[in-house]
Formats: sequence, structure tokens, C-alpha cells
Amino acid sequence: MPTRRGWLLGVGSIVSMLAGRLVGMVELYVLGAAGIALTIGAVVYVRALRCQLEVARTLHPARVHAGGTSLVQLAVRNVAWRRSPTLVASDPFDGGKRVARFLVPPLGSSDSGRAAYRVPTEQRGVFGLGPLALQLSDPFRLASLWLTGAPATRLVVYPRIDKVPAPPHTQGDDPRAGADHRSFLSRTGEDFYALRAYQVGDDLRRVHWPSTARLDDLMIRQEEMPWQGRASVLLDLRKSVYTPDSLEVAVSAAASIVSSVSPGHALVRLLATDGTDTGFAAGRAHVEAVLERLAEVRMTSSGSLVNELGVLSRAAGGGVLVVVTTARASETDLERIARLRSSFPTVMAVLIEEAARATTVAPGVARRPTPGSVIPVRVTPTRPFATAWTEALGRDRRLLTTAGGQW
Repeated sequence: MPTRRGWLLGVGSIVSMLAGRLVGMVELYVLGAAGIALTIGAVVYVRALRCQLEVARTLHPARVHAGGTSLVQLAVRNVAWRRSPTLVASDPFDGGKRVARFLVPPLGSSDSGRAAYRVPTEQRGVFGLGPLALQLSDPFRLASLWLTGAPATRLVVYPRIDKVPAPPHTQGDDPRAGADHRSFLSRTGEDFYALRAYQVGDDLRRVHWPSTARLDDLMIRQEEMPWQGRASVLLDLRKSVYTPDSLEVAVSAAASIVSSVSPGHALVRLLATDGTDTGFAAGRAHVEAVLERLAEVRMTSSGSLVNELGVLSRAAGGGVLVVVTTARASETDLERIARLRSSFPTVMAVLIEEAARATTVAPGVARRPTPGSVIPVRVTPTRPFATAWTEALGRDRRLLTTAGGQW
């Protein structure tokens, strides 16, 4: 296919031939004919080339937190018997908003070339990478041929995470039938709660040999019924209460709370005013799914905090509830949050206050008190979320003690 330069040369050559014909100048006619012949020859040249390349592209890691490092590594190997021409590799990122371009030098038979580059991870989100394209062109760049080198993939940039204590553990119904505290079913007999894979340090006397023989892997009898805490995180995404900067702080806070619950295998649930509801689950896979959803969330003008609070009040799931919003939330919003104390033993409200230079915040709104039954976590430009969260838990010795080791 002719390039832009090839099209310009072809059109110019036709004009030159017509002008030479009209004015009777043989030189113009010959010059135009030569230009057309050169353009056609370039197209034939790129189509006649037979490139046989093996292209491998790896993205590591494919999931990273904002501000982390993710590296793309590219390997090209010539599997043809003859030398490959010079190629231009293009790898679009985020729908082509950014493109990584680099030259692939000529490679002899069975020779390989490698390249690497970093992808931007400053902002959270799910970004498309690729497909990787290889451009083959003639020496004059009059014609080119595009080859697909590697399929499209995606990079997931999670929100920034602060290391914070887990929210307080409270009692609540467990849909997985776990008790609130460990319950030993048997000390010496054959009764046990479940089987699990062997971990370093386990007592070998608890090996369940029939299952080990059947699965060809050491299986341990779990003689205690596991307990699981429960945490619900409600993220307010209403456009009326956010600025772009405060939204990022709120999403990061929600992600930090969810991640703090994960190590203890507690049940966690994420809800948002855009309709998101992950349901209760535990484990690394569920937490990663929640973080991926948080990577994609945006402000919405159609959501309703009142509706989501109503869903929570009807669910009566127990455990701890954390509502993440801003200090621009209305008195009615805070009162409705406080009413959920009848369904959740502990209710916490993360209130994000904007910078003083933000003119959209009315004087006095940011410091409005919360109802006494709600534990406030006030985040300001000079008091980041991690500090505010830890101080809020520390104000109540019972909460801090419980959060320190019960998840």
C-alpha cells in the first residue's frame, strides 16, 4: 500500500505527465513516467518480500498499583532463511493516545532482537495495549505493508493503596456458615471441618492420608471451624459532591480499606452509587476483582446515595460498614448513614475535605459534624487518609484493639 509520500509522488507524477503532454515538453513527461514507475516498483517490492518472524510480547506485571512499574518486553526472531529488512514496530497504548515506536534492525536467519519499554501507570484504569504492528517499507518509504506482530492485551492499574489497619471486627450472619470465633470440632477423633492443602509448619499428624493418596498431594484436616468478619464499603460517586482530585482520594481510600481486610480472609463487599455491588466474598481473587472495578469507576450524575443506603438497610448483613464520601454530603445523607446502626454494629464515614483553594466548597460545609453514632474519618489536604483512618480507630481503644488482630 502506498504511503502518504508514495501517493504524493504518484499524483505529482501524473500531473507532470499531463503538463508535459500539454506543453510539449518531453522532459516533464519522462519525469512523470519515472515517478509512477518508482511508486509501482515500491509497491511490488514490499509485496514481494517474505518476512517470517516470530514475535513475543510480555507485559509484566499486567496488574499494578498506580505509580508502580510495568514493563513491556518484546522479542523478534527471524525464522526465514534470508535476512529480514528493517522494520518499524508500533505498539499503541490506551486506544492509540500513546504509541511506542522503535526500529527493528535487519536480522539474519535465526537471529533475535529484543526491546523493552515502560508503560505509564500514573493514573488508575484499565488500558488496552496493542495490537503490536510491524511496518515493512521500501528504501524510499513510498510503500509499506503492516503485519500484526502480537495481539492486543490490557494493563490494569489499581488505585493507590495505603497500608492501614483493618476496620473493627464485629459479629454478623455469615453466609458461608462460619462462626464468629474459631470452634474446635474435635481434638482427637476423626471429625474435622474441612480439608486443605499442606502448608509449611503444619502438624504431620493431621495429614488425611486417604485424600492425600487420591489427590497425590498432602491434605491436612482442618479441625476448627473458621470464623469470618464482614465488611461493607459504600463508595459515593455522585458528581455533585466531587472534584476530580477528591474522587481519586476517595477511590484510593476505598481500595485501601478493602485491601486491609484481605489478609485475614474476611468477607468484603463493595457497593457504589453507580450500581456496583460485588456481593460478599473472601480471598485474593475477589479482592483483585474489587480493585479492578475501583480502577474503572468514574463520577456519575445518575446515581443515588439514598438508594444504596436503602439497599444496605434492607440487607441487614451485619459487620462493619464504611461509607466513603466527601464533606459536601448533606445533613440528610449523614442522618441516613447514622440510621444504619440498626443493621450494622459499627458504621464509619470517611469524609474527604477539599483544598482551601477549591472555590466550589461553601464555607463551613467541610467541618460539619457527623451524627454521634457514626465514627468520622476526616481527610484533609494536610491530613491524609492513612493518618486520619488510624487516628479514628485509635480514638476508641476498643476499636483499635479489635482491629489489630481479629480479621
